[in-house]
Amino acid sequence: MTESGAQLFARLEARRCLKDIEQRLFPEDGGPEPGEVVELYGSEGTGKTELLYHLLCQCVLPVATGGLEVDVVFVDTDYSLDMLRLVSILDSRLNAARSSRSPSAGSDEAALRSCLSRLLVVHCSSSSQLLLTLHFLETSLSLRPGLALLLIDSMSAFYWLDRCEGGASVAKQEEKLSKCAELLGRLLRDYRITVFATCHAIRRSYSAPSSCSSSFDNDRPYLCRPWQRLVTHRLLCSRQEAANNMAATAGGSKEQKRRQVFTVHCTSSSSSSSSSSRTKAYRSSSFCVTDGGIEFI
Repeated sequence: MTESGAQLFARLEARRCLKDIEQRLFPEDGGPEPGEVVELYGSEGTGKTELLYHLLCQCVLPVATGGLEVDVVFVDTDYSLDMLRLVSILDSRLNAARSSRSPSAGSDEAALRSCLSRLLVVHCSSSSQLLLTLHFLETSLSLRPGLALLLIDSMSAFYWLDRCEGGASVAKQEEKLSKCAELLGRLLRDYRITVFATCHAIRRSYSAPSSCSSSFDNDRPYLCRPWQRLVTHRLLCSRQEAANNMAATAGGSKEQKRRQVFTVHCTSSSSSSSSSSRTKAYRSSSFCVTDGGIEFI
């Protein structure tokens, strides 16, 4: 099943919602194109979910407030989606838009409900349910041409469960996730959506790293090969130490200095049409978390 020209146009237009985060996080040669996958990799508490909230709000907010008014699917495998936090960010953004841009933008209950109506949340408790969700998503994509962004938090939630169920066979351990990746690849090809998925870090060594860069070198992909082949951009998320926080916000206010600072290292891989070789580009950015979402430094 493929989409019509109007549906494809609507999804390609949705790429505009990524412009802000592209300029901040991705290399100058460009961020994710429709049909590509971004993996947000890091340990717990490094700002991965907050980045997803930022993208989600950018999509569902009205055009009058700087949003795009497109539909988003949020697949919650960790059962960690904080709706109160999400509503708080949306309300803050609507208030800011009403005061600075357009009084008609509004931040009343009706505007908030309109934003949330563009969000489809699905909970999964196993790789099998995730696979069924992706099958269901194909129907949603054909019925909702405004659906442009898929967020998965997280792709690695069932890693240890699948390993336990697969026994000693690596193929059995990776079978379900491989099927999910293959189906997702078909959806990316047919419907040109953009996917952002978080992935938890797995500590492979108990020896202390000699430097920050060496610790990132140890953050090698560990999910199945079909998933790794889908990923075109990889964001390595980390949380800065207290001493580095003060240096990063030295020129800011006292409130800014008290904020926790997060760092994102982006690795973007692209392949040219004339060659199968892949080229890589890098970029690092920092941000802090506020009541109105993330704030880049």
